[in-house]
Amino acid sequence: MNPTEQQKPARIIAIANQKGGVGKTTTCVNLAAAFARMKYPVLLVDLDSQGNATTGCGIDPRRLHMSACEVLLGERSARETILRPEGLDFDLLPANGDLTAAEVTLLQMDRREFALQDALQPVVNDYVWIFIDCPPSLNMLTLNALGAANSVLIPMQCEYYALEGLTGLLNTIEQLRASINPGLEIEGLLRTMFDGRNNLANAVSDQLIENFGDRVYRTRVPRNIRVAEAPSYGMPVLLYDPRSKGALAHIALAGEMLRRHEKRRIA
Repeated sequence: MNPTEQQKPARIIAIANQKGGVGKTTTCVNLAAAFARMKYPVLLVDLDSQGNATTGCGIDPRRLHMSACEVLLGERSARETILRPEGLDFDLLPANGDLTAAEVTLLQMDRREFALQDALQPVVNDYVWIFIDCPPSLNMLTLNALGAANSVLIPMQCEYYALEGLTGLLNTIEQLRASINPGLEIEGLLRTMFDGRNNLANAVSDQLIENFGDRVYRTRVPRNIRVAEAPSYGMPVLLYDPRSKGALAHIALAGEMLRRHEKRRIA
């Protein structure tokens, strides 16, 4: 897959985990920045009512006149709502607290699980990669993301309870395959906030590899203060501190994803 392959629909990847605080938004924003740095046309979709991905791109959710809410409800098109954050090389479909109301309204709509898929259809050929930042729960917004996606990337911390949560999420994905999206794949499992000095983290990491094999990315995103600081400055860590361990890890992750997709394409 190279930056000129725009005649094909974008690869749509949902970044999801039912557990909060595992680095979903950080992964989403920095993967978008990493692929944009490689000159790929990229769209980041913020589907969390907290609007953290929007804030992490330097946009104040409270000042938005249009957001993912209006797009999901069919009141605005994706094309007229998508914006280019200042200083960044990728596009953003922003979100704010209005998404909470949108979720309630979606429950009463036809094709409620496919509102995002329908909304993205007119722009899906404009990009090579589309990343969706999901809420930390299995709600109608997350179902929309998984209904629209080709695959799911699962960030997780190497902690005891994380394995239980992962099992639940994988079961949910299997159910969605049987109901609304039979082509949904596991993009990969990403170990985030990893501390190699922690015996438990290493034990859980080993268990992940034992159970899921090459579904687990070799790249591990370390605990890194620069990654934690970057959102408060409204930018990806790749811009905030390009030489930090956190920035380098996300660049490595993007490279690993590209190699995997190339391998699948050849096979």
